[in-house]
Amino acid sequence: MAAVMFFWICPKGYAREQVELGSIDFDHRGLSYHIWEFEDNGVYGAETNLRTSGRSEDLTGDYEKEMIQIMKTW
Repeated sequence: MAAVMFFWICPKGYAREQVELGSIDFDHRGLSYHIWEFEDNGVYGAETNLRTSGRSEDLTGDYEKEMIQIMKTW
């Protein structure tokens, strides 16, 4: 059974509703994964290790769809 923890990342001075960026850490089949959403100069994306659990990568554009496609291969 996977343990899931979810929490919001909010820069100082901003309310969660203004930013709406999230973070999740979870375990699946003995491996630890993370997804951290970010905004960098108007570009939204996520840093994640879904593709390779030992290495993080940044996904931008339709990153939610890309992460779902990666998880479907599990």
